[in-house]
Amino acid sequence: MDFALILFILLMLTGGIWLLDKMLLAARRTLNQTEPWWVEYAKSFFPVILIVFLIRSFLVEPFKIPSGSMIPTLQVGDFILVNKFTYGIRLPIINRKIIPLNDPQRGDVMVFHYPEDPSKDYIKRIIGLPGDTVEYRNKRLWINGDEQIQTPDGDYNYVETGLNFVHTEKRIESLGEHKHALLVNPEMPLIHLSAVAEFPGLEQCRYSEEMVRCTVPTGHYFMLGDNRDNSRDSRYWGFVPDNQIVGKAFFIWMNFSDLKRVGLSIN
Repeated sequence: MDFALILFILLMLTGGIWLLDKMLLAARRTLNQTEPWWVEYAKSFFPVILIVFLIRSFLVEPFKIPSGSMIPTLQVGDFILVNKFTYGIRLPIINRKIIPLNDPQRGDVMVFHYPEDPSKDYIKRIIGLPGDTVEYRNKRLWINGDEQIQTPDGDYNYVETGLNFVHTEKRIESLGEHKHALLVNPEMPLIHLSAVAEFPGLEQCRYSEEMVRCTVPTGHYFMLGDNRDNSRDSRYWGFVPDNQIVGKAFFIWMNFSDLKRVGLSIN
């Protein structure tokens, strides 16, 4: 069950008990009669749950990075904070935008509900905005016909789960004025065609062993992982609709395996 829904149910339950006691039960108790334990607990937990629910729904929400698809930007085990209001104020649970603010920008690292299973949250980088034509060819990006410059930045080696050693090339990619690091594994194919799903908007894409080209539908976004050859992203499952956006990742607040990462901003 969705954690936000669990919080909401607990909020309604404890708040309902508190209101019932205030309006009805308290008046029926004698002067020396104590509150029932369930009333006492509800009144104690209600303000705490309310504060957590409001902060998590409208300000920031914590997440843990479970996979290496965003290496080197994010490492497995990073605990991050996500800004919930950058892209507009949304009603909790139903995720409906009620106050538009900023639009997602190319290069943002964004958390969203996974289109194939909205109960799961994914994190990737925004590559294509609504209306963009995104082409991934020779492990380089073209957006609306313009190549996005990549600058070599040495080698980058890491160990996957299962103690598999992975050698990659690190590059700095420019998405307009936004620059970020990415990894490319020269031994991996550009795309695994057999893993491409049947997704809404598939007709907007063209696939071959050498190239992927997609035109992003209105109200949707094209997402890629920074670890380009170890990321299942929009190349495989399609576009992220606006109503599945959770927020913008901006801060690493803990990594128990590497304390030097604590306090890093997310670029």
